[in-house]
Amino acid sequence: MAIDQDNKSSKAAEFAAGADTKNVGLLTELFDFLRANKKWWLLPILLVLMVVGVLVILGGSVAAPFIYTLF
Repeated sequence: MAIDQDNKSSKAAEFAAGADTKNVGLLTELFDFLRANKKWWLLPILLVLMVVGVLVILGGSVAAPFIYTLF
């Protein structure tokens, strides 16, 4: 029974320590994921998706006539 109490208290302490950590940004967490899991082949796909997303956002703005001339 004492082992269960020690396990619960260590889990509670671990949870509290995790709650006190600083929040990292999405790009930082994504880069850490790519580096830790050696998924470097995902980087070009993500970059193309980000560029397409930026073009879609700019396509609905004042910059749209300038973007349409590129294509």
